[in-house]
Amino acid sequence: MTNTQNIPADKLVRVTFQPEGKTVEFEYGTMPYDHHGKPMSFLDVAENFDVFLDHACGGSCACTTCHLWIKEGDAGISEADDDEIDRLDMAADQQLNSRLGCQAVITRPGTYVVEIPKWNRNYVSEGKPLTLAEGK
Repeated sequence: MTNTQNIPADKLVRVTFQPEGKTVEFEYGTMPYDHHGKPMSFLDVAENFDVFLDHACGGSCACTTCHLWIKEGDAGISEADDDEIDRLDMAADQQLNSRLGCQAVITRPGTYVVEIPKWNRNYVSEGKPLTLAEGK
C-alpha cells in the first residue's frame, strides 16, 4: 500500500485486486497514463502499480483476457459501451458484474474492489506470463 497521508480524503482512490488482496491508493487525477487500456481503467491502474492483469491485445478492447468482476464501487465506474458489451459476450464465465479491465474507467474518488477470475489467474507464474519451453 502506498503512503496516503498527504492525499485529501475526498480525492483518495483505493483499489483492491482480489484474490491476492493487493490494495493500491493514489490521488484521483494524478496517476500517469501508462497506455494500457483507457486512462484510469483498472488495467491502467494495474500497470502503474505492478499488478498482473493479462491483456493480450494491449488493452485495445480486442480480446477478453483482462476480464474481471467488479465487487465494489460500480457506481464510480464508467458505463460499458457497445464495443465492450460485444466483446464481453465472448468472455468466459461472464457475470452481471463482468467488465473488461481495459475499458472500465474509474470516474471519481472512492473504494473499488475487483476480482481477477481464477481461469485468468492461471496464466501467470510468479506475477509474469507463463512461458513454455521450446521443443517440449
